Amino acid sequence: MLPRLDELEDDLVARRQHAIAQGWKGEVEGIELTLTFLRSQRSQVHRSQRLPPVNLGIPSFLHSRPTTE
Repeated sequence: MLPRLDELEDDLVARRQHAIAQGWKGEVEGIELTLTFLRSQRSQVHRSQRLPPVNLGIPSFLHSRPTTE
């Protein structure tokens, strides 16, 4: 996932440079917002990779017959 996020960031940075050169202020703002979100996602992925796996165990089921009353 991280290599894909890096690839997306490179593309967005290039698009932002093009938008700046063209004077597209609204486009620049949108790309910067997207870059902020992408960088936040990358930080979240880095944090989750440092966490140890959690053992949830195997669920057990009680085998009981329904009562007919």
